Amino acid sequence: ATLVVETMPGVVCSRFARPIARVGLYVPGGTAILPSTALMLGIPAQVAGCKEIVIATPPRQDGSISPEVIRRAQAVSALAYGTQTVPKVDKIFGPGNQWVTAAKMLVQNDTDALVSIDMPAGPSEVLVIADRTCNSAFVAADLLSQAEHGVDSQVVLVAVDLSGAELAAIEAELDKQAKALPRVDIVRESISKSNIVKVKTVEEALEFSNDYAPEHLIIHLEDAKAAAALVENAGSVFVGPYSPESCGDYASGTNHTLPTNGYARQFSGVNTLSFQKHITSQEVSADGLRGLGPVVATLADCEGLDAHANAVRVRLRAL
Repeated sequence: ATLVVETMPGVVCSRFARPIARVGLYVPGGTAILPSTALMLGIPAQVAGCKEIVIATPPRQDGSISPEVIRRAQAVSALAYGTQTVPKVDKIFGPGNQWVTAAKMLVQNDTDALVSIDMPAGPSEVLVIADRTCNSAFVAADLLSQAEHGVDSQVVLVAVDLSGAELAAIEAELDKQAKALPRVDIVRESISKSNIVKVKTVEEALEFSNDYAPEHLIIHLEDAKAAAALVENAGSVFVGPYSPESCGDYASGTNHTLPTNGYARQFSGVNTLSFQKHITSQEVSADGLRGLGPVVATLADCEGLDAHANAVRVRLRAL
């Protein structure tokens, strides 16, 4: 809907949304096929009204590539610059590995490409905050669900005043559950590079989390809802013991394309507005210019921009 405001008599300003005409959607598929990402990106693009939607994804497990498929950093380049078979797009969306993310950031900074991106998104990461009320099996499951994305996934547990025995219980659950996973080799390599951060208070945990700015933040605390209210930087927050990150990945209603590598300080996750741009307009009547014009001309004089002032005064003289 168009927002219309009369800022002063005779001066009407408005803001209206228009879809980005051509968008490129990168759907990861290096170690797992992710149709959920196609939905998370394709649905809001359609709702926003984008006229042209181009999807890129890695090939099938047997190495065969459909003629319509492009992949990884090469796909980002093709979407940014266009090729004989791939249309150039105006904005590129989607998560990926470090190479995909680096490619997105490079093309965004190339004025020849004239393309923007949703955000730096990938590799995946999770930060779990847990206190003594947590269920160790739940915490372990949440850590593993992110670790299985890839060997470069970042997994962090912030332990709030947990004893050695309580940490050992979580580690035992990690080992037990990991052994039952088909992607156990990926999980073990990712978990081996994970970190446990020990803190004394919830406040310390949240201070660390807000500085880390995780893609996914899972809160296993006695008063998880109160803690969530203190979150300043995170891609998406999962509050309480029955809010696994998997729900956000698939079907809770939030989008799973989220900023990583600390960029949750500056970026939000993908939403319908990500596929639109907002345009402002102003309509000034003759009476409106009589009231507003002298102020504009005075400010232009202060900045030494005589042509700006003249554009107002030539009209005022004609009234």
